Amino acid sequence: MPVWERQQKTVLFVTHDIDEALVLGDRVLVMTARPGKIKAEIKVDIPRPRSMDVILEPDFIALKRRILGLLHDEIDEDH
Repeated sequence: MPVWERQQKTVLFVTHDIDEALVLGDRVLVMTARPGKIKAEIKVDIPRPRSMDVILEPDFIALKRRILGLLHDEIDEDH
């Protein structure tokens, strides 16, 4: 059982890896480029425990595509 689950504490985890964020997180906050603001909050409704095999599941892929779309929009707005 993970430490955060045993101790019932909130953990803030910062990453640039979408797969990692979706495997570990319950919520993913997508940020804008400068200035960094929260662009979207995505709830991860994938059952726990999660293994890396979850990355092949349709729900996971749909969330990843949504995040990639938000990031792609951010790049388009920057140029």
